[in-house]
Amino acid sequence: MLRISRLTDYATVLLAALAGEPGRVRTATGLADETRIAAPTVSKLLKQLQRAGLVTSTRGLHGGYQLARPPAQISAAAILDALEGPVALTDCAAGHGNCEIEESCRVSRVWQRLNLAIRRALYDVTLAQLAGLEGAPARLPALEREMKAAASRAPAR
Repeated sequence: MLRISRLTDYATVLLAALAGEPGRVRTATGLADETRIAAPTVSKLLKQLQRAGLVTSTRGLHGGYQLARPPAQISAAAILDALEGPVALTDCAAGHGNCEIEESCRVSRVWQRLNLAIRRALYDVTLAQLAGLEGAPARLPALEREMKAAASRAPAR
């Protein structure tokens, strides 16, 4: 199953809180209180997000964190890359030379195409949308129907 980690989910929650007031410097403690994420986890994630260039930090009495750029300029892909690394469904989707059977494989091109489609979709979603700052997200009726149909065909667990 493709799934983001809990830490990536928490990082998105923190970024959404920062996006709500993009010009305001926020402390890790304040963000922990607002989001109800444990303070040590908040500090750890903010450091990762800073290293990735998604947030900036200011030291001192009035220091804290804020977004490095407007929420509409931060993609879901950038958030995932910062915490999980680049999305790669298979070894071959991560690039040439990462798989032992690359030369004889018949399915690698399709996995690479699927990986690219996922990356494009992640680039199309912004932090502003994730944070609910922009209008209702675009709905994809055909995709939603297909996902419901696949869920109904899945074997019961």
